[in-house]
Amino acid sequence: MIKEKFNLTGKVALVTGSTRGIGKAIGDAFEEYGAKVIRHNTKVCDLADHAAIDAFFDALEERGEMPDILVANASIQAKIPWTEFPMDEAQKEIQVNFLATLRMFQRCYPKMKAQKWGRLIVVGSVNERRPHPDMCVYAATKSAQENLVRGIARQVAAEGITINNLCPGVFYTDRNKECLGDPVYGPKVTAAIPMHDYAMPEDAAGAALLLASDAGRYITGSTLMVDGGLSLPG
Repeated sequence: MIKEKFNLTGKVALVTGSTRGIGKAIGDAFEEYGAKVIRHNTKVCDLADHAAIDAFFDALEERGEMPDILVANASIQAKIPWTEFPMDEAQKEIQVNFLATLRMFQRCYPKMKAQKWGRLIVVGSVNERRPHPDMCVYAATKSAQENLVRGIARQVAAEGITINNLCPGVFYTDRNKECLGDPVYGPKVTAAIPMHDYAMPEDAAGAALLLASDAGRYITGSTLMVDGGLSLPG
């Protein structure tokens, strides 16, 4: 009975940024449990381009592939002190990390409401709670996503739609492998994690599967930390 609740057969899942890293691991897990996964990267749709997002969803609608499950995983980040952060870069991070998520939610909502079932998931960041000193703008966009989740959750819960924030900590991905591989910086990072280890992309897959399936039907408006205890106080 419990195993069946994780079954995603017949569901269409769109996972942004799903050709590598955490997004790929989530997409792979969804496929393993029966979903049809739409893989996304910037070549498929540039989330920095508002018009491209609508064009992408128009094409999905024409093909009858509007998502039952949306995982807003793709994001961009720049490590620049806040005092020197260029406004054009800040605007791009706000567009890709927050406004694109909002627009994708808007496009997915009508189908989910009509069928009384839907899953909206954002992939946040431990920076929401422990901002990196040189990633204040990125952290702010992720905190905005979290507030969006909580703001929408109560409004759509009765329609069979859940919306949650999956919040990774330090993951060994293409984005982080250089710094984590540094013989000085890498051990310093892992020493600050209560588990004394970083995560692999697959460590996010089980949590995403829970939130995307009927096994997690009673979880909404929540932030699920997958960070090895990094965000814990103390």
